[in-house]
Amino acid sequence: MLKCIAVDDEPLALELLEDNISKVPYLQLVAKCSNPMEAMKLLQQQPVDLIFLDIQMPGLTGLQFIQSLSIKPMIILITAYEKFALEGFNLDVVDYLIKPVSLERFVKACNKADELFQLKNRHTANAETVSDYFFVNVEYSLVKINFSDITFIEGLKDYVKIHLANSNKPVITRISMKSLEDQLPITRFLRIHKSYIVSLKQITSVRKSSVYIGDMELPISDNYRDTLAVITGKTSL
Repeated sequence: MLKCIAVDDEPLALELLEDNISKVPYLQLVAKCSNPMEAMKLLQQQPVDLIFLDIQMPGLTGLQFIQSLSIKPMIILITAYEKFALEGFNLDVVDYLIKPVSLERFVKACNKADELFQLKNRHTANAETVSDYFFVNVEYSLVKINFSDITFIEGLKDYVKIHLANSNKPVITRISMKSLEDQLPITRFLRIHKSYIVSLKQITSVRKSSVYIGDMELPISDNYRDTLAVITGKTSL
């Protein structure tokens, strides 16, 4: 259940938001606020997971409110103005909705927030595997691979290459990427592409479409960009 608040200076807009929120089963509306100062006071009293936020309000604008937060919940901006979209996304909002918002578009934005919420909880949970290694078949032998030695894994049809920090020669084994991914601790490894899984601790930098492990550049596919954004502390890349 996502605890949320709605912030808008227009009473009718707040009523509409409340009605839409009531139709989404995993949302719990904690409070409605007519201005950012009310919302700020409420956040000091109890944490929330998601804020539905208008932009143009008297006094403190929605964007200024976001910038004032030291701990930021997920935020979905709902506004009558398209011109603030770029600035909103630069502040890592989950979505940017233009009034009037259809229920279908509203639910789509909520689903995105819920997916990010579930993903973040999954990766922050204490879900480490019991062991620090696993075995793979290599030329009729079982080879031990330490999780800490892996830099990244590359898929090649029915085979994978396991690249290791302590070896210039990757370990090649016949296994699917999905089967191998299931053996890896989710708090230490992340799939970024249908052909690549990376060790989170080995990542040296991230760009919009690439992950770098030292001098090695690996592509990020659109399907996994949101996942990587959450792990790196952003809601979007």
